[in-house]
Amino acid sequence: MASTPPPSSPNNNRQSMNSTTTDTSASAELSAVVDELLNSLSNKFAGVSSEIFAKMDEMSRRLDNLEATLQSSSEGRDGKSSPVKQ
Repeated sequence: MASTPPPSSPNNNRQSMNSTTTDTSASAELSAVVDELLNSLSNKFAGVSSEIFAKMDEMSRRLDNLEATLQSSSEGRDGKSSPVKQ
């Protein structure tokens, strides 16, 4: 024997519509908060990435300068201390 659903009253329909509206607005609000959080994290990540790249570039320049200084120091020392072959 199939049971029939109870007849819907205007009150039940109104509650259902309010529930749907609340769910939709809560979903939209959650979506907006998540989007804002993702944008914030993306901006922070971009900032940290650029800082890291800047520090790596600075480190590379300093290493190049150090290498050049050591090279010139080594050449200068080799020129003075090694005997000249004739």
